[in-house]
Amino acid sequence: MKETRRSLLDGSDQDRVDILNRLLTVDRVAHDVFIAPRMPDGVGRIFGGQVVSQALAAAQQTIDDGRNPHSLHAYFLRGGDEAYPIELRVERDFDGGSFSNRRVIASQNGTPILNLTASFQRKSLAPQWPVAMPDILGPDGLVDELDAPTRQQSVDYDGPPPALVRHRPFEMRAPASQWDASKLPEGPTFYWFRLTAPLPDDPAIHRLALAYISDYGLLSTALFRRALRMQFHAARIASLDHALWFHDDFRADDWLVFVTDSPWLGHGRALTRGQFFTRDGRLVASAAQEGMIRMPEGSYTPPPRP
Repeated sequence: MKETRRSLLDGSDQDRVDILNRLLTVDRVAHDVFIAPRMPDGVGRIFGGQVVSQALAAAQQTIDDGRNPHSLHAYFLRGGDEAYPIELRVERDFDGGSFSNRRVIASQNGTPILNLTASFQRKSLAPQWPVAMPDILGPDGLVDELDAPTRQQSVDYDGPPPALVRHRPFEMRAPASQWDASKLPEGPTFYWFRLTAPLPDDPAIHRLALAYISDYGLLSTALFRRALRMQFHAARIASLDHALWFHDDFRADDWLVFVTDSPWLGHGRALTRGQFFTRDGRLVASAAQEGMIRMPEGSYTPPPRP
């Protein structure tokens, strides 16, 4: 019998959000060198969104006030190990009149696990053209991923659930049919996210939280959009790179919808992309990710080309 969402989680909602806040707080140990904390009692591979957000946090500490990140591009080189903290070395590549650029190398035990480049912009007043949010259901009444009865990602763990699940600081909701492995999603694939307790008002911490969340569920869209959810656990899946663009301010402790799609799956790789909208329809961020997806021999026959 599978467990419910509540039984999988440790502590209170605020406890788990506080853990996220600590993960996103990196400490300077030398000039442009920072140490990022590890997930409490984590075991195994580090969640990619954690490394991306911690690298962005280190880059942000080398930027003058008044410049905010507008884009980042990261390459995952090796899987990180939850047993060790992460060293983050920042290179100050450029500081211009309006833009600054930083490179970050994230390492463990002297071995790089991620390279990230981020660009920052001084706030600029300019015309804006709104983008229409897709016509989708709101979060009320939708099903949390950990409660979906037909989800194929088992929550029957041998021993306690992973720290990434037990300390999960956000809700993730979608229509019940979207969690059904036997059905091809009708219309857009989308996930409503929000942190389960308030963060401080500083917009910088909300951008870091979104960077953390943006790696969750994106690559799996490549399988879900092709009715291949059943193959999710049989496949070998790993993120190769991750890109994120910030368009406007938002709060990560209020509902954001991540509308995702996947235009390509082939040659052992998949391309996925998504847009984050606020509940009132503002586009506040966009993401893209390419990943490795290798399925067992004979587990899937692609449809013929039209």
